[in-house]
Amino acid sequence: MKPIRLMLAMLAGLGLSACAAPETATRNAPLVADTPAPQAASLRVQNVTVDVPRELRVSEANRYFPGGDIVWREDPTGDRYAQVQKIVEDAMITGVSTLEGAMPVDLHIEITRFHALTEKARYTTGGVHDIEFKVTLLHPETGQPLGAAHEVDAGFKAHGGQKAIAAEARGETQKVRISRHLAQVIRDELTRPDGFQTASLGLYEMFN
Repeated sequence: MKPIRLMLAMLAGLGLSACAAPETATRNAPLVADTPAPQAASLRVQNVTVDVPRELRVSEANRYFPGGDIVWREDPTGDRYAQVQKIVEDAMITGVSTLEGAMPVDLHIEITRFHALTEKARYTTGGVHDIEFKVTLLHPETGQPLGAAHEVDAGFKAHGGQKAIAAEARGETQKVRISRHLAQVIRDELTRPDGFQTASLGLYEMFN
């Protein structure tokens, strides 16, 4: 069982709040795979915070495989940390908006890598949106972590060449696809017994 599921199972038994009394949760029950239904934790995310550490290195190099931790080009040149923070925060808020469980928590995300495509890769080979972050659930009143941070690899295939051009023509920019994907990732991470499952992205899948 993943760390988040294990921690939630423990919280369900302890009773994080009065509204999390041991009654059968009918929504989001898959949070705890091997815990009986009456003890299953069901979440309601009250606040979302996203940290993009300034220690991460930004690359503006227009290469196929630029170095750096942050590669982002669809916003005007500026504070890439703030731009990434906004994208991820909006996506996470969307992702948790449908969780209406009994257990109130705050969600904290720390970005460790946000590597979208450069212009060169976007309009030729394509590649992978390489996005990684840590998830921590916090007590909504004390702000204390409710367990250890859990690392999530949210990488997925990025369009390239004519496929990217066609996607943009119908409004599917990198930002739109990344935002939609991250919203689904956090929903899966907080509701599925096995959490979000990263797709296998070998060379064939990347460029086909």
